[in-house]
Amino acid sequence: MTKINTVLFDFDGTIMNTNHVIINSWQHTFRTVEGKERPEEEIIKTFGEPLQVTMEKVLPQIPAEEGISIYRSYHYDNFTDLIHVFPGVLELIRELKNRAYKVGLVTSRLLHTTSIGLQKYDMEKYFDVIVTCEDTDKHKPDPEPVRIALDRLDSEPEEAIMLGDSMFDILCARNAGVKAALVSWALAVTEDEKTGENAPDYIIEEALDLFKILE
Repeated sequence: MTKINTVLFDFDGTIMNTNHVIINSWQHTFRTVEGKERPEEEIIKTFGEPLQVTMEKVLPQIPAEEGISIYRSYHYDNFTDLIHVFPGVLELIRELKNRAYKVGLVTSRLLHTTSIGLQKYDMEKYFDVIVTCEDTDKHKPDPEPVRIALDRLDSEPEEAIMLGDSMFDILCARNAGVKAALVSWALAVTEDEKTGENAPDYIIEEALDLFKILE
């Protein structure tokens, strides 16, 4: 087996607990457009998908840009206050850099809020590359975002592993020929998906458990 020297991370739900701000932003949008909220489970199923794609799907009665504007008006005002790093993740990323791993971030989020989140915890300096939805025409689960990250890092697929919290992440990694690890704090993956034909290669219970795979 080729030794892994590259670790890619998703942002939302993997590095950063953005669950509350995403759910609240959607509920604000639903209240504004429809006059009522929707079940949280419906929102959680969309985790990992680009906002434009989800908006077109769940609120087809309005132009997507109008819905996005409503969503972001709440999201931007509350983002910094409602997010925090998952336990052990910052320590994991620091140690990866200490051990000379190449570290990348592959997210369906815009660079603006991604940077705000990373800056809150002074994390930007640990990433050798950051790929957002603005860097690619195709999005998870298409392999293009991961391939762009590998290209910029000068890494081969067999040298890399990606950590994510949704099937969009798992399939993106798999489609790019990269090992896929699901974090145990994921909300958007069902028990059946954890063991089905598209199951992740690994499930990581705690952040630092990644080293059990790498070593």
